[in-house]
Amino acid sequence: MKRISLVAGCLAALLLAPAAEARSRYEAQITRTTYGIPHIAADSWQGVGYGVAYAYAEDNLCLLAEEFATVAGDRSRHFGPKATAVLGFQEVDNLSSDVFFRAMIDLPALRAGFAGQGRETRGLAQGYVAGYNRFLKDAGPDGIPAECRGKPWVRPISLDDVLRLTEKQMLLASSLALAPGIANASPPGTATKQVAQALPRPGELGLGSNGWAFGGDATADGRGLVIGNPHFPWNGPSRFWQLHVTGPDGYDVMGVGIAGTPIPTLGFNRDVAWTHTVTAARHFTLHALVLDPADPTRYMLDGQSIAMEPRTVSVPMPDGVPDVTRTLYSTRFGPVFVAPDSGVIWSATAAYAMQDANRNNGRAIETWLRIGQARNVGEIKAAVSDTLGIPWVNTIASDRHGDALHADITAVPNVSAQLIAACSTPLSPLFASLATLLDGSRSECDWQTAEGTPEPGLMPASDQAATIVRDYLTNSNDSYWLSNPRLPHPQLSPVLGKHAAALSLRTRSNFTETEALLAAGKVDHARAKAMAFANKSLAADMTIEPLLALCAGAAEPAETIARGCAALRGWDRRYETDSRGAQVFRALWAKIGQRGDLWQVAFDPAD
Repeated sequence: MKRISLVAGCLAALLLAPAAEARSRYEAQITRTTYGIPHIAADSWQGVGYGVAYAYAEDNLCLLAEEFATVAGDRSRHFGPKATAVLGFQEVDNLSSDVFFRAMIDLPALRAGFAGQGRETRGLAQGYVAGYNRFLKDAGPDGIPAECRGKPWVRPISLDDVLRLTEKQMLLASSLALAPGIANASPPGTATKQVAQALPRPGELGLGSNGWAFGGDATADGRGLVIGNPHFPWNGPSRFWQLHVTGPDGYDVMGVGIAGTPIPTLGFNRDVAWTHTVTAARHFTLHALVLDPADPTRYMLDGQSIAMEPRTVSVPMPDGVPDVTRTLYSTRFGPVFVAPDSGVIWSATAAYAMQDANRNNGRAIETWLRIGQARNVGEIKAAVSDTLGIPWVNTIASDRHGDALHADITAVPNVSAQLIAACSTPLSPLFASLATLLDGSRSECDWQTAEGTPEPGLMPASDQAATIVRDYLTNSNDSYWLSNPRLPHPQLSPVLGKHAAALSLRTRSNFTETEALLAAGKVDHARAKAMAFANKSLAADMTIEPLLALCAGAAEPAETIARGCAALRGWDRRYETDSRGAQVFRALWAKIGQRGDLWQVAFDPAD
């Protein structure tokens, strides 16, 4: 066990408070236990942020310092414009990354939003800044890890850096996925880089997860039980980092977070446990613009010609090379973007804008703070509903009272099925599987305003999906429609995902395995763990016998086919480390799994 106590020095200037007050607020104790897991204890929210940032920097300084350079739009200066950055789950050239962040990060808006947040959230962020900077001071030049020692991008940070990084996390499933298309959009006739950008298809963002919440009617002890199986990467800024935080007001939560989060974002306290899965809801809309024939930087709205708002950004280059300057354009619906691989271009007559529900979403930390303080799943539902701060994930939770929750309540555009139908364009059906495309020439096609939402244009929680039961709920990135096969949810707006549509094999597998688990008896920790780690394959269970029949019917199969058939014949249909033949089926399934003619029996939502 390793223990360290941190007390800030003179931080009065940061807090605009007397030094004695600052010193008492910035104090934390970090205890390292098995596997180096940090346990951070503090008597103030500033102290919590202070200790978490210090501990995270101990483990991930170079990664976090590089993230701060990324969101500041400084990668080209430090790493070269042609090298790449990892933005979410895609690689983007540094110049495009820098242009994106310098143009899309609205610091005045983020600062204004921060000023309106609660005392706890502000304290966490202020403490995070102080804790990171304290670690740099304590480490000194020689204490920096070798991979980033002496690098100019390892520097003290300010509150702006934390606000930028939080904004990046909010945009992970929306604007960030189109960063190259936003950064390289320019009017026709201007020289610009040809960008390989397509509208992301469902499942191609690299975001996924499985989650189960069992209620008291299903468990051996009558209490809730949660299985979290998030599919986040093993490296990079989205890698989970485990921590335990004890703070003021009885806050006591163990769980995980990612770079820049000052508290756990998945975890448990003494009363509730929760996990997240990426939602099928869409957090942005596209708007088809009709351009003024006299000027491609003006668009027609309700019969009037409206000037786009230009924003010119300069990106510093390395080695004395002149800055690169680029002008991007924005509309009332958001920035103009291109995705040539999907047919989205900026021509003399048409362009497209993207409106993002998670832009300037500074509410997420407050939401996770309230979840961590919850005593039951009803309070978790209230937290996600009141704030609409969860950016792009389902919330799956259980409590000690035996209630289970699935809430698909996030920051999404308030567009109903009726508005989508009324504002459809001739191209909207072609985009429907990828994004919601609305008519950008009519103001009535903008997002609707509902009472009680924290920001105009967000869909209220009452129009989104939340279910509380006492048996079980599960989600594997399909829509709100089915989180329990016995409880189909009524149809909601199409922006929340497909209704009564074919489910992924992962979802079907989880339903199948969960039903089998419950049929065999009440669920406890050991049985739940065994199910989660069974490494079964529903795809194999459904197709191996027909595949082997094809093998047997082949007259004289080629040697490679014969070897493949033999491998499948001997496979135990699991993905264990000693499962011989698993790799053959995996390669085969990658080729045939998405074929439209694969299944003899068509999908039936009633089956």
